[in-house]
Amino acid sequence: MKRFTSLLTLVLIISATSLFAQRSDKDSRYDIAWNSLEFRSIGPAFTSGRISDFAVNPDNHSEFYIATASGGVWKTENGGISLKPVFDNEGSYSIGFVAMDPNNHNVVWVGTGENNNQRSVAYGDGVYKSIDGGKSWKHMGLKNSEHIGMIEIDPRDSDVVYVAATGPLWSSGGDRGLYKTTDGGENWEKVLEISEHTGVNEVHMDPRNPDVLYATAHQRRRRVFTYISGGPESAVYKSTDAGKTWKKTMRGMPSGDIGRIGMDISPANPDVIYASVEAESGKSGFYRSDDRGESWEKQSNYSSSGNYYQEVIADPVDVDLVYVMNTYSGVSEDGGKTFNNVGEKNKHIDNHALWINPDNPNHLLNGNDGGVYESFDRGKTWRFFTNLPVTQFYKVAADNAEPFYNIYGGTQDNFTLGGPSRTNATTGINDDEWFVTVLGDGFEPHVDPTNPNIVYAQSQYGGLARFDKQSGEQQNIRPQAPDADYDYNWNWDSPFFISTHDNKRLYFASDRVLRSDDMGQNWREVSGDLTRQLDRNTFEVMDEVWPMDAIAKNASTSVYGSIVALAESPLDENLLYAGTDDGLVHVSEDGGETWMKYDKFPGVPDMVYVNELIASEHDRNTVYVAFNNHKNGDFKPYILKSTNLGKSWKSIANNLPERGSVYSIAEDFETGNLLFVGTEFSLFASIDGGAYWKELNKGLPTIAVRDIDIQKRENDLVLGTFGRSFYVMDDYSALQELSKEVADKEAHLFSTRYAYQYQPYSRIAASNTISWLGPKGFQGEDYFLGENPEFGAAFTYYLKDGYKTKKAIREAEEAKKRKDGETVYYPAYEQLKAEEEEEAPFLIFTVKDANGEVVRELKTSPRKGINRIYWDLTYPQITRLNTRDADQSKDFSSGLMVLPGMYTVELSKSIDGEVTLLTEAQSFEVRPLGNVTLPAEDPEAMLAFHKQLNQLSKAANSARNAAGEAQERLQYYKGALKALGSDAPSGLASDIEQLEEKMDEINMIMFGDRLAGRLEIQRAPSLNSRINNAIGAGTSSTSDPTGTSKRVAEIAKKQLKPVIEMLKEIMNTDIPEIDSKLKGTDAPWTPGRVLEIDW
Repeated sequence: MKRFTSLLTLVLIISATSLFAQRSDKDSRYDIAWNSLEFRSIGPAFTSGRISDFAVNPDNHSEFYIATASGGVWKTENGGISLKPVFDNEGSYSIGFVAMDPNNHNVVWVGTGENNNQRSVAYGDGVYKSIDGGKSWKHMGLKNSEHIGMIEIDPRDSDVVYVAATGPLWSSGGDRGLYKTTDGGENWEKVLEISEHTGVNEVHMDPRNPDVLYATAHQRRRRVFTYISGGPESAVYKSTDAGKTWKKTMRGMPSGDIGRIGMDISPANPDVIYASVEAESGKSGFYRSDDRGESWEKQSNYSSSGNYYQEVIADPVDVDLVYVMNTYSGVSEDGGKTFNNVGEKNKHIDNHALWINPDNPNHLLNGNDGGVYESFDRGKTWRFFTNLPVTQFYKVAADNAEPFYNIYGGTQDNFTLGGPSRTNATTGINDDEWFVTVLGDGFEPHVDPTNPNIVYAQSQYGGLARFDKQSGEQQNIRPQAPDADYDYNWNWDSPFFISTHDNKRLYFASDRVLRSDDMGQNWREVSGDLTRQLDRNTFEVMDEVWPMDAIAKNASTSVYGSIVALAESPLDENLLYAGTDDGLVHVSEDGGETWMKYDKFPGVPDMVYVNELIASEHDRNTVYVAFNNHKNGDFKPYILKSTNLGKSWKSIANNLPERGSVYSIAEDFETGNLLFVGTEFSLFASIDGGAYWKELNKGLPTIAVRDIDIQKRENDLVLGTFGRSFYVMDDYSALQELSKEVADKEAHLFSTRYAYQYQPYSRIAASNTISWLGPKGFQGEDYFLGENPEFGAAFTYYLKDGYKTKKAIREAEEAKKRKDGETVYYPAYEQLKAEEEEEAPFLIFTVKDANGEVVRELKTSPRKGINRIYWDLTYPQITRLNTRDADQSKDFSSGLMVLPGMYTVELSKSIDGEVTLLTEAQSFEVRPLGNVTLPAEDPEAMLAFHKQLNQLSKAANSARNAAGEAQERLQYYKGALKALGSDAPSGLASDIEQLEEKMDEINMIMFGDRLAGRLEIQRAPSLNSRINNAIGAGTSSTSDPTGTSKRVAEIAKKQLKPVIEMLKEIMNTDIPEIDSKLKGTDAPWTPGRVLEIDW
């Protein structure tokens, strides 16, 4: 035993040493905080995405939760006017069910993993619980369930909860069956187990007696090559003792294999239970039980798809009124004997969830593939929730449009969409700026790099169109098989791209690689069938080979044997790569004349789906491949690199999370070692060629990153996510430049991208600064806005360490002493005084124009890591000061906008008042956006006039402040005169009266006759009005100033000058004279005087 212990200790020491060595080998640049590398969500939300479920507060129908198939959980407290994601940082983004505790509405249960079985379904990691209304969540177990179908809570005891775990879709085993907890989720008991292939998709509780339960078991399996939606183990089960014992209740149900069963108990009469049954060919139908499930009677042949729908919802009031979710939702008013469509006018089809208001059954909430809809007339008309950005994008592409590029993406069930990456509105990207290119499920779009009006867009199974963005026309350019004995096998998501060597050359692939040299007008094959050419119907599924009449066999599954990844070398137009759904990679070095096949890859199981191939932009022989095996129940990340054209491969998955399939790869165009990988749950970056990966998810929820595109002109990273629409990281060039030399510096300024100069404009009259408009104008709170980047020039910088104050250093030392058990004594007075007097450290960014003149200084607190600060392209506004401006660490407000041109920025630090330069100057350009129809003919003259208006503003402000000060003194003087009474010195009263007369005259000139204004007696504009009009009209545009603006400015200057002279006389003569007469009197204090003690 002693020997065993010693050996075990040695193994542990070696293991720990190995782990430590791995950690010490990690590049120290990964330890830097990448603070500024943040994503912004741009939407869109105008098509939204697939909804799984609702949980509505029974006491307040304005509060409810929305479970989305792949966009997390959202909450509203105002009937959907505003929606907030509440599940963004948990382990799953795919939701199958959400339930609200009937006794405590702040307690919410979430079952993860979509409750459908179609090809794009995402998997979850069990059950979560919130006890604070979704503010925080705790994982409660069943981690390997992958798909939760339903949750029921016992209304007598909230700690008793049932979870229907359908279980893994792509594999056997896992947490599968019906589970029960009696302690609020701390422990679980499997109370109904069928087999490793069959789980429980629904559980229902009799509202009169919660011990009476009904459960539906579903035997199903999906693989990359097929789908089987039923078997002999699917059935209805009933328990009358809270799950202790169960019996099958199938009397009257169809014989033979059964598929998915959707069920509901009628709240109007719980003796009545409805079931939509998927069965062998010709036996599917809608069933009803009037004896609590003891027997069933077929009402009609109506049924929906067990792959995608099958939910049944009974009306809460009318026992014969029942709904079934379907492509077109069905409704029966006679207990299921006949069905009609609920109504889909101006609404997305493909329905999955329905809530019926128990107080008003005409009020419906509907969830479908296009989002959330609400009806108050039982489906005749619908209101769309426009503020739910959960669109499921398969692919993404950025064009080269100027000044702002557009982003395109193909979606699940919501077309191919395009829209702006940013706009010139500071409030955000309007949702109506997005547009549809082609209908259908969308996949890989691409845009002609030389003409952004030419857009190529796909639809499922090889649909391909050339879209004219200018006219809206679509040209079908789908390749057709030649006059031969074969057709093309298209995948659901077929690979397509535009050649980097010739924008007229297109590549597309079915089971063969196809090429067009004339923008899709004609196509030719450049390969034969590159797949294994296997018969999928010979493969075992759930331990057997299923017959052709098996339930839903091969439904919603691509024909097996197609090319699913395709790439061209940016360095060699003849070097092509193709990857297949059955695990092959082919390489051609002669433009497709011949192909070399590879079928073995280290660490990768056989026949794994090739999700992506990327040919390096830096080395002709280097290629990357991502294998995705999640459709075989294997969620490991497989990403490999070859440096010899595929002859040998090396895994670069390294420290990527074990659970998280890889979907997408991107190689930086400047730095070959900078890689990005999109996985099932996040995005990762590597700065050393894949030796190590760091999660790059600031601003990003837990979400599948299905595709990555790099907009090279802007250095932007663009993501297509499967459930949260698009995300953009603006200018990630800091990662390109983050060398080890940079990391060793005290500070570094990264390259500054050019900045566009323009006057921000909102098409909906929205404003971040005008309170009565608001950031959404008059559109209402539910108007969706995508995020724009901050306006101006972005200065990205690196700070190795933050600068600590004396106080911070002392407190850190004291904390260490306490931790070490040492006594900490009270600091000396001198030490505390030095801390009190120390100026806090700050950074200074000094912007200079081409002549080296300082234009602006920006200040910010030091923060270690990579950070970013924005300059809004303005001079400081110093026409008026306030007490805050005395703080040396604070910026002045923004003033006039600078002219386009070249500028520089340099970084300094201020430590206890001492300023030290940290970096060399970085030059950058301020460019006009080019959107002005009448730009200034002489920008220098325009700026000179703006500066004159600034001088006018400064002088006017000084006059207003001086007049205000004099007016205040006048009031004090009148009070002093009153206090002195008969003791007032000679002439004091007349001096005060003359001062009042002068102030009345000044106020009349500056602010006008206010009484005349109230009486609507016409008078000349006041000086204040003239000044405001001159400045407002003169500086609101980058066009030439109008003659009117110049004339008003001249009038204002002419009228202001005598006012200034009068104020000078008041401040320099009249006030000192009054103060002199008050001196020596017994008058109380007045401004400007210090009283003495005379005893």
